[in-house]
Amino acid sequence: MMRTRQPTTTLEHLRMPVQAKLAAAWTSLMFFVIYIDFFHLYKPGVIDDIMAGQIFVFDISGPLLTIFVVVIGIPALMILLSMTLPARANRATNLIVASVQVPLMVFNAAGESWEWASFYALSIGIEVLILAFILRSAWTWPRTTPPAVMATSPDREADRAQQQA
Repeated sequence: MMRTRQPTTTLEHLRMPVQAKLAAAWTSLMFFVIYIDFFHLYKPGVIDDIMAGQIFVFDISGPLLTIFVVVIGIPALMILLSMTLPARANRATNLIVASVQVPLMVFNAAGESWEWASFYALSIGIEVLILAFILRSAWTWPRTTPPAVMATSPDREADRAQQQA
């Protein structure tokens, strides 16, 4: 039996709006940070320190938890802002916030032992990669050219008035 060859098709690739790309990237970053924080709890002694009222070298307090809310609240707000801000403000906000987030993510490895270097290198590497995607997407935001302005002249205005009549 002879087989007939099916025509080759290509996958449809729709252009994704920059706002959607940015919101997706901030969502990915937020979920990843939350999971990394969860995985951090598996390090020996971390739960004991928390039970003793300390996180890293800091006493657990209202101000410390407020800082944590701000740190995770920023990506949460960026999801919303990336979908709702006008393009110019959106681009600027994403460039500024992502730039500030990079050193914040790198700071997570401060004071850690070499025993955990692979965990922090990989997790921070992924976070920085997501932030680099955000920075690149915002930086290369497509620009549109304004529509050409037709010169108006008295003759054109008269023609337009006759066409409307």
